[in-house]
Amino acid sequence: MPELPEVTALAEALTARAAGLRVARIEVAAINALRTVDPPVVAAVGCDVLGFSRLGKHLVLDMVDPEGEPLHLVVHLSRGGWARWREDPPRSPAPFGRRGAGRGAAPALALRVVLAGPDSPDPVAAIDFTEAGTQKRLAAHVVRDPADVPAIARLGPDPLDAAFDAAAFHAVLVAAGRAQVKGVLRDQSRIAGIGNAYSDEILHAAGLSPFAPAASLSAESQDRLYRALRTTLADAVAAARATDPSSLKAEKHASMAVHGRTGQPCPTCGDVIREVSFADSSLQYCATCQTAGRPLADRRMSRLLK
Repeated sequence: MPELPEVTALAEALTARAAGLRVARIEVAAINALRTVDPPVVAAVGCDVLGFSRLGKHLVLDMVDPEGEPLHLVVHLSRGGWARWREDPPRSPAPFGRRGAGRGAAPALALRVVLAGPDSPDPVAAIDFTEAGTQKRLAAHVVRDPADVPAIARLGPDPLDAAFDAAAFHAVLVAAGRAQVKGVLRDQSRIAGIGNAYSDEILHAAGLSPFAPAASLSAESQDRLYRALRTTLADAVAAARATDPSSLKAEKHASMAVHGRTGQPCPTCGDVIREVSFADSSLQYCATCQTAGRPLADRRMSRLLK
């Protein structure tokens, strides 16, 4: 799933190409991808593109309509979604109905934004929002205010915001009580933008167990976790900015120290990377670096062995 670093870099790359253009049309290829009806999606036609921004893990197309009123296309890319810039906008409308659901198939088109020049109706580019895999969860909202999207309204503070200092992070951990720190990092209502992958990376950098109760961490552990959070995300944003948008998802996986590397050696100590599996996800960690050498119980494997 694209997280804060990838969405930040994607928003900046799309802004550099799309700012100053005008929306010629928006084509919905999958009806369940569009989650709003008021304003209608056609309200975006004729809007000037201001650029793209990021809210949590959401990609936002910021526009202004001919009357000068703001309009936004808010897209949550979910697990398999992405946005691809096209210099060759198709002449024919996007085919309706998702394709590419089978194993190894190309990502399915969910939504297409066709762009024209500021002084001509002729299309000059397009942005394809696609989604890979069988679970289709990409969600798009056309709104006057991004806060009209419930998931945006619930977002916690941005972890790279200057106002999110060590004291603000401490308050988040205290408010979380006995909740496991891995879940706290991933909870978008507590901290916005961190998902499964970067929470694994942050906890490994901090040398902390993903199951540690948030409010029970020592002051030193909290400080270490805060520094790891800021450094890991800042480094990932810098790396993402230096990567071509088409390669961002692959480069993200290649840069991970523990996430997605079950069975491989830890780059810090050489111990084997271990995994804990859940119903629809998993986490990876190093026992030597994070849990004083003690492997965590894999609940799924425990059930299989009973």
